[in-house]
Amino acid sequence: MPAGSSPGYASPTRSRLIIMDAKTNIALELIDLEPELEDFRQAVVEGLSSSPQKTLPCKFFYDATGSALFDEICDLDEYYPTRTEINILRDCVSELGTLIGDNRLLVEYGSGSSVKIRILLDQLPLAAYMPIDISREHLQQSAQRIAEDYPELAVLPVCADYSQLTDLPVYQKNPGLRKVGFFPGSSIGNFTPEEAQHFLQNVARQLQPGDGFIVGVDLKKDPEILHAAYNDAKGVTAAFNLNLLSRINQELDAEIDPTAFNHEAAYNDSHGRVEMHLVSKTDQQIRLGDDQFELATDESIHTENSHKYDVDEFQQLADAAGLKPVKVWTDENHWFSIHYLER
Repeated sequence: MPAGSSPGYASPTRSRLIIMDAKTNIALELIDLEPELEDFRQAVVEGLSSSPQKTLPCKFFYDATGSALFDEICDLDEYYPTRTEINILRDCVSELGTLIGDNRLLVEYGSGSSVKIRILLDQLPLAAYMPIDISREHLQQSAQRIAEDYPELAVLPVCADYSQLTDLPVYQKNPGLRKVGFFPGSSIGNFTPEEAQHFLQNVARQLQPGDGFIVGVDLKKDPEILHAAYNDAKGVTAAFNLNLLSRINQELDAEIDPTAFNHEAAYNDSHGRVEMHLVSKTDQQIRLGDDQFELATDESIHTENSHKYDVDEFQQLADAAGLKPVKVWTDENHWFSIHYLER
């Protein structure tokens, strides 16, 4: 996008922010639909009030610190999903280009690893790129880097909870631009199967017939491999999990001692998922304004699920949501898969 230009959206929005990179003189208009502080507080109160299992929503992991920690997780030896997905993408991107066609708007649900998106941006003849992410600071930084490195590409950042976004902002300069969605990183596994189907149905409504959707899906495998991936020796995943408590302290003025919790992640075979928990080391209280929550020793707060699928299981789920399976690629170990679906 030329320096100083604005993409021109049409959408009911909470606010528009013009973000300017002083070094490159590139201006981006960011659509800000970030959940308000009260939404965050309400979600925390509801989760800690849940019985018999206290919960916290994993979508709030991703403040600036959480996003940086997750990037560090992706580089860990034990964490196979990122490098495996990247290798599959590099192998299949040419075939993806044939399936997708030219001159598309690429919509990324959750602006994550720059390596993955750049594989597509480098190889596909795209007209525009719309990254959607709940962390405004992370989104601003990544969108600016993309705008700088791809000056001919219209970059249209949207700060929002993609799981709650019903309509995509309209790119006014080309409102009829065909779309392709991109949802990498096995994030689909953070939803329950019912939630995943609902999310896919919502994506299908945002696309037109013939539009495509690229999604990364982690596959079922030896639980020992999964255990190592979510309990790394350096403790980065533990820090990522515990950072959610620090964020609650900082943004909601809560009284929580993160050192009074242990990170725990284990594979639940009956549900086909890895579950992450924060386990209380002692009897304690969490205070959040006028609200107070009691935790007993060894009581846990459930923070994240990561569901694993067989290829057929996921394709049936997608098909039921209105997205037709067209092609799937896997690695030689059959640990991870990338699916191309079509509205």
